[in-house]
Amino acid sequence: MNKVLVAYFSATGTTARVAERLAKALGADLHEIRPERPYTAADLNWQDKKSRSSLEMGDKTFRPAVASRVEGMEQYDTIFLAFPIWWYVAPTIVNTFLEGYDLAGKKIIPLATSGGSGMGNTTRELAPSCPRADVREGKVFSARAGEQELKTWAEQFR
Repeated sequence: MNKVLVAYFSATGTTARVAERLAKALGADLHEIRPERPYTAADLNWQDKKSRSSLEMGDKTFRPAVASRVEGMEQYDTIFLAFPIWWYVAPTIVNTFLEGYDLAGKKIIPLATSGGSGMGNTTRELAPSCPRADVREGKVFSARAGEQELKTWAEQFR
């Protein structure tokens, strides 16, 4: 692989740990996709139809603001994009992140953590947010996925 970035969104820390292990295994740079307004436990209550996450995921056009940017995004050829699965897809803040850059010609590889669901329509729903990028089919990993497991999977994208 050429220059690699692991960008991740993690509301509770689970996805952060997986992303950190992947970045370490690949010798990649790491970037946290931080929301401008952090999520609280109440915001993440998926059983409350009026919670922030429920409202955001109910409107696929909603784009939560991101607090920081990747400096020098043009230097990266491959971006592993890590996030939890919410409502069978990536949280809309991941779309916000992708739409903030010209990712033409870059490989985008989604990887997710989940309490039990698969990738669902994630790849199909992320692709319009990064037109002209090469968006690959992603994979869901356990929160316990180790460096070697992550590295073995990532090697196919060289």
